[in-house]
Amino acid sequence: MSFVDGKNPNNVMGGLKATINNPKVSEEAKESARERLNEMTESGLGRKEATPDLNDNHVVGGYKATLHNDRVSDEAKAHAREMIDAAGVSEDSQSRSYTTEGDEHENHVLGGYKGTLKNPNVSESAKEHAREVLDEHNAL
Repeated sequence: MSFVDGKNPNNVMGGLKATINNPKVSEEAKESARERLNEMTESGLGRKEATPDLNDNHVVGGYKATLHNDRVSDEAKAHAREMIDAAGVSEDSQSRSYTTEGDEHENHVLGGYKGTLKNPNVSESAKEHAREVLDEHNAL
């Protein structure tokens, strides 16, 4: 998706649609919004991609929620599983929690150890342990 003047075309189109449906907006402004919306549609701006952004944690989270929703059809759950697999997300069979492949979890853990070093309320022995862990991972 291309951004125009630093603005997301989908957001701009949403604003134009809101303008068209707002009873407090003049007919002149509504007509201008209709024209601009038509121009954007004809030029191909603001189209959603055919596949969702599977790097977006919110999108993947929505698919995960689908798997655990009793009101969702088996077909929808199968689709959600396919999308989660396509995103490179694996299920931990013991805890039924999901983790993304890569170093995301490790980065959070190491960040916690770095925070330990700066926290004045942490004992010196805890800080020493944090230094050891960070040294092992070359994260200092």
